[in-house]
Amino acid sequence: MPRILIVDDEPGIRQSLKGVFEDEGFQTEAVSSGEECLKKLEQAAYDLVLLDIWLPGIDGIETLRRLREKSSKTHVIMISGHATIATAVTATKLGAYDFIEKPLSLEHTLLIARNALSHRRLQQANDLLRHQLEQRFNIVGESVPTKALRKQIAIVAPTNSRILIYGESGTGKELVSRNIHFMSHRAAAPFVEVNCAAIPEELIESELFGHTKGSFTGASDPKKGKFELADGGTLFLDEIGDMSLKTQAKVLRVLEEQSFQPIGAPTGVRVDVRVITATNKNLQNEIATGRFREDLFYRLNVIPFFVPPLRDRREDIPILAHYFLRVFSAEHGRGPKEFTADALDLLIDYSWPGNVRELRNEIERLVIMIPDDVIRPADLSLPNGNTSRASTLHEARAQYEREFIVTKLKENNWNISQTARTLGLERSYLYRKMKTYGIEK
Repeated sequence: MPRILIVDDEPGIRQSLKGVFEDEGFQTEAVSSGEECLKKLEQAAYDLVLLDIWLPGIDGIETLRRLREKSSKTHVIMISGHATIATAVTATKLGAYDFIEKPLSLEHTLLIARNALSHRRLQQANDLLRHQLEQRFNIVGESVPTKALRKQIAIVAPTNSRILIYGESGTGKELVSRNIHFMSHRAAAPFVEVNCAAIPEELIESELFGHTKGSFTGASDPKKGKFELADGGTLFLDEIGDMSLKTQAKVLRVLEEQSFQPIGAPTGVRVDVRVITATNKNLQNEIATGRFREDLFYRLNVIPFFVPPLRDRREDIPILAHYFLRVFSAEHGRGPKEFTADALDLLIDYSWPGNVRELRNEIERLVIMIPDDVIRPADLSLPNGNTSRASTLHEARAQYEREFIVTKLKENNWNISQTARTLGLERSYLYRKMKTYGIEK
C-alpha cells in the first residue's frame, strides 16, 4: 500500500487531504511544518509527499532541497496559493513531480497523486529491470587481465570516444560493450547490437540505415535502421571485419557527418550515436589485403580494448563456472549443484576454444541434464577435450554436429556462405551454430 505524507500548515487542508487519501485506501500521515516533514522522512520511507510552499520555519522549497539531499526517489507534489513562475521553476529543477495551486480541487489533487504514484511504480520497475540487466551482464573474474579490463571500462565509459574491441569468438566482446554503455551517460538510451557477419550482404545496408516503403523489392513497409534506433545511445557493430567495402564506405560517412540517408528517402537523418565495434580478426592484415578500409580503421580504433581468451586467464574458470551454475540453477528452477574437485580440475585444464561462451553452454547443459546435486568428471562433455564421453544421445549428436560443421568449413576454406549452401542452411543459421559450438577459424 502506498504511503503518503501531507505537509501543510492549514489544519483544514491537512484533514481534507488525509480523509480523501485514506478513503481511497492509501496509508496517509499529515504534518504542519518542513521540520516535521524531514523528521518523518528520517523515520520511514514515503512514496509521495504533498508539500506546501509557504510554511512556518523552513519553507517548502528549502524542505524540498533538503529532502532531495537525502532521497532522490520520493515523488513530491508542490502546493501553493500564490507562487510565482520562478518558484515553480525552482521546484521543478529540484525534482518536484508536479505543481498544484490553491484552492485545491480534491478530485484534481487525487488524479495528480495517482499519476505520480503510477510514475513511481514504473520507475521502480525500470530500476529493478536495470539492476537485473546489470547483474546479468557482469564481467565475472578476479584474474589480472579481467581486473585490468574492468578498470579500463570504468575509465573510458563516461567519455564519447569510439572503441574497437579485439578478441576471439566467445570471449565476451558484447559483454564489454554493454558494460561500457551501462556505465556511460547514455545508459538510459538504447543499446543496439548488429552482428555484421550474420546479416547477408544484400540486407546489411537496409539493416543499418533503414528504408522507405517500396524502395526495393520486398520493402513492403518502411523500416528504421539501427543507426536511427540507437540515436542518443550506443550502437555496437560486432564482427566489423566481415563488413563489405561498400558498406564500410557508408559507415565511414555516417561517422564523419553524423547523418545518413535511408534507402529511398529524399532527405537525410541526423543522429547522435556512440559507435563501439568488435572483431576477431587482425584488421591490419585485412587492410594489407585490401579487405578493410584504412581510413575507417583509424576512425574506429580510437581506444582499443583487448579481451583475452579464457585459456589465458584460467584462474577465472572456477569463478565463472560457479557463477553460471547459480544463474542457470535459478533460471531453470533447479536445486543448487556443486562440482567435485576432479570435475573442476578438468574444467580448468580444458583449453576452451569457444572461450566463455563454450563454458557457459557447458554449465547450462549440466544444470538441465544432470539430476544429481554433484557434478562429476563423467558428467562433463567437452568436444575434443578431456572427456569424449557423451552421456546422452543429444550430447553425442551435438559432438558429431560440431565436428561435421568444422569438416565442411575446412573443405570450403572457411567460406561461411559457401559452407551454408553445401549444408543446405541459411548463412545466419550456420553462423549461430558456429557461435553455439565455439567454432572459429
